[in-house]
Amino acid sequence: MRLLITRPRADAEPLAERLLGLGHQVVIEPLLDIRYLDTAPDEVKPLLDGAQALLVTSANGLRAFAQCSPRRDLSIMAVGEASAQAAVAAGFSDVDSADGDVDTLARRVIERRTPKDGALLHVAGTKVAGDLAGMLEKAGFDVRRAVLYEAVTASDLTPAVRADIAAGKIDGVLLFSPRTADNFVALVCQAGLADCCRQMTAYCLSEAVATKARQIDWGRLSVAARADQQSLIAIVEE
Repeated sequence: MRLLITRPRADAEPLAERLLGLGHQVVIEPLLDIRYLDTAPDEVKPLLDGAQALLVTSANGLRAFAQCSPRRDLSIMAVGEASAQAAVAAGFSDVDSADGDVDTLARRVIERRTPKDGALLHVAGTKVAGDLAGMLEKAGFDVRRAVLYEAVTASDLTPAVRADIAAGKIDGVLLFSPRTADNFVALVCQAGLADCCRQMTAYCLSEAVATKARQIDWGRLSVAARADQQSLIAIVEE
């Protein structure tokens, strides 16, 4: 199959390699541009005082933290596979993955951590999905947040991708977040290509992603059994 990957480029490229290895063709069309904020180490350091762990809800948050802080001795509570792998690649050794979504991460933190051991620092972007802090604060945790990057949505599809969609050359689109799915729908409608999606499959990481994708008609829409990249690849292979 010929698959369109909509992830930010840093995440899309290793995924493309895996899909190529499985015999698929891939087109990378990042619908989010990740821009790290100019955060100095001294700005982050006070937030780390007394912190027992970092909460990581995206690989981008982890990468942003690694750029502005030399600390690698902290425990990492990661939402899933991609963010956990980013932590290991950045030099962290104590990494725990919830293998799910924000709700799953909150439950795992509550099961494995106690409020008396210190605060939790959520390394995040300017926009966050879900209410991780709210869920944990209800359980008695002190949750801090470091805003380290922003994800800017694409304002148009590239001419090459518009042409491929119009010509029926894209078999499936991989959608990893509600925001990306919503933006993809908006951009195909903007380009007058919504009807072309009836010839494609939407591969969605979660039901929340699928809800946004269902704003238009697809030939087929498939939702991963779990909110991780391997599960999404599994439904592509099916």
